[in-house]
This record gives sequence, structure tokens and C-alpha cells, in this order.
Amino acid sequence: MPEEQNIAVLEQARSAWNSGDLAGYLRVYAPEAAALEGDPPSEEAPVRAFYQAFFDAFPGSQLIFEDVFAAGDKVVCRFIIYGAHGEPFQGIPATGKDVALPGITILRFEDGVCVERWSQVDFLGLLTQLGVLGSPLK
Repeated sequence: MPEEQNIAVLEQARSAWNSGDLAGYLRVYAPEAAALEGDPPSEEAPVRAFYQAFFDAFPGSQLIFEDVFAAGDKVVCRFIIYGAHGEPFQGIPATGKDVALPGITILRFEDGVCVERWSQVDFLGLLTQLGVLGSPLK
């Protein structure tokens, strides 16, 4: 069943991320995979460029799946990434602070790889945790 196979591919990617294997994680994405609404802009392959920058900035981060389900050629994943800000990220110098970054991603698969991705991630919360922005509750 394609749905179960696509979930298995995503689980393999999660395992690769958590073992520090970015190249293994990126195998889930086709080289031309499109990052769509909600993703940060990038000049190069958007998905790959973003993950390289994030992986470098938060070395040893752990990707936890809260929910994963599939329908047709799409897989939906609610996740949290836990890590420490050890290197610069998006122009923000390393802070050493621990972060928890929740989000939801929808991935569309063709032939066992993701060709499109839509993500909504709490980057405002990330900036607050890094101390770049004040708490919105103050």
C-alpha cells in the first residue's frame, strides 16, 4: 500500500535525522522538491537548503513525531524538534539555548519520495526561545 510505504519512508528519514545523518534524512525529498506555503524563502533547493542550515545550527537535534497519518499520496506529520542552538541560524548568532520547535507538515509523495511539502512551524516561538524577541505575554 502506498500510504504505508510513504509513512515508512518518513519514519526512515526521522531515524536518520535523530542519528545525525542529514544526507539520510534528505533522501525523503526529491532533489527538486518544492517547499510551498509556510516555508522560509530560499534561493536554492528550498527544502534541502533550509534543512542544511537548521541541522548545522542545532547539531544533535531530535525529531519527535507526535502524529503521522496518510491519505492517498499525502502524509501529514505533527512533530517537535528538540535541540540546542549551537551555531548561527538565519543571521542569529548561536545562543546555546535549548529549544522545542513544534510544527505540522504535509508531504506529497511520488514514487516513494516527497515532491511537495507544506509546513507550518512555530518560528515566532523559536525566536522567542532564542531571546531574539520578547515574550508575547509580557
